[in-house]
Amino acid sequence: MRPARALIDLQALRHNYRLARELAGGNTLAVIKADAYGHGAVRCAQALEPEADGFAVACIEEALQLREAGIQAPILLLEGFFEADELPLIERHRLWCVVHALWQVEAIERSPLRSPLRVWLKLDSGMHRVGLAPAEYPVAHQRLLSSGKVDEIVLMSHFARADEPDCASSLDQLAVFQAACAGLVGAVSLRNSPALLAWPDIPSDWTRAGIMLYGATPFEQVQPAAERLRPVMTLESKIISVRQLAAGEPVGYGARFLTPGPTRVGVVALGYADGYPRHAPNGTPLSVDGHPARLIGRVSMDMLMVDLSDLPQAGLGSRVELWGKQVLASEVATRAATIPYQLFCNLRRVPLLYRDGPTDAE
Repeated sequence: MRPARALIDLQALRHNYRLARELAGGNTLAVIKADAYGHGAVRCAQALEPEADGFAVACIEEALQLREAGIQAPILLLEGFFEADELPLIERHRLWCVVHALWQVEAIERSPLRSPLRVWLKLDSGMHRVGLAPAEYPVAHQRLLSSGKVDEIVLMSHFARADEPDCASSLDQLAVFQAACAGLVGAVSLRNSPALLAWPDIPSDWTRAGIMLYGATPFEQVQPAAERLRPVMTLESKIISVRQLAAGEPVGYGARFLTPGPTRVGVVALGYADGYPRHAPNGTPLSVDGHPARLIGRVSMDMLMVDLSDLPQAGLGSRVELWGKQVLASEVATRAATIPYQLFCNLRRVPLLYRDGPTDAE
């Protein structure tokens, strides 16, 4: 079989959730939308369910996948519902639901629900993606309470720049949120991963841990709390070809790399069709049999090249880590001008192999 694979460390996942809950000091949702950021939503939920306060997904399809797998913990739909006819399913499967628009309020008012919903009412406090305007917010809150269709409302918003610890934008958004919520009763949910790690003074009865669950930092600079995270995914493959090239020889498509001197080149069975960033530049870090190495040449669909000139012991079958515990996904993302979120979510074609202790299970 092709040697490319992604190893998922469930013990590290639990460690990161416990860190999130420690920093939160209270209830914490594990965000496992987008197939747990490429890590496998069902297996991640099963690993976390004994201690998680609940989960968060993007949409009802993701929630139903978890329910069908036997997950009974609370599940929040972060985008709410897209059509009113989803409401009976939300009721039947006991899902919590974000409401971010007046049409959703109206749909709940009209729906013949038999059991009240748990609603997370979202305010647009300045990110301007989704959420009710500040003037609409208390009106929507009152309408939901008066409808008789809602038993509890969590007051929530989302920060646009919490991953910039020196930027005052999050405090500005907090001020907007507090003004809009004046006089309203309900638990508060404001802190996401970067806010959990870097903004301890922002109040939040419920926190939402996303990228930090998977052991990647959301910050461009070193951040003390983020240093305690453990990488969950290790993307690896093997060297399938080795050749010795003279100085001045091109490597890969477009001759983007020319050998500066005699160069030993290894070919790795992994490429952009597996999710590795095509635009990762020459010098992007990786490791070969545990030793630091560098990418050379343009990444192709199924293969990429590594400089083995300083690694005489490496050869056919040598293990290559593209990101993981030795090569942090954040380092690869920075070199490729992207973010670790995208690296994880773009993963495809490679099998996920789960580790939970001394034995491995697929």
